[in-house]
Amino acid sequence: MREFGWTVILLSLSNVFMTFAWYAHLKELSQRPWWIAALVSWGIALFEYLLQVPANRIGHTILTIPQLKILQEVITLGVFVPFAYFYLKQGVKLDFLWAGCCMIGAVYFMFRSHA
Repeated sequence: MREFGWTVILLSLSNVFMTFAWYAHLKELSQRPWWIAALVSWGIALFEYLLQVPANRIGHTILTIPQLKILQEVITLGVFVPFAYFYLKQGVKLDFLWAGCCMIGAVYFMFRSHA
């Protein structure tokens, strides 16, 4: 269970960096050339990879690769919705709830054989 906890923590932190790398430039660097945004995003993404690679290595000791991928997607949605709302000032739509329900279904199907 300790490996699972570390996997979730590291993937969550890596997703924060990933989300900033992918989307923060739309708010912060929208008036700058795209290549500057790309360089800044690559710099931020380095920290994402420094967390994501160990997370996947730890997680792979107890989870299958498809389970790791679904876990990653659930964490991504959990990080993206608050980021979009609080940082990008995007409204939360009911569609986020439906997407979350689909992700819960995906988690069920990926993890049911281990229950």
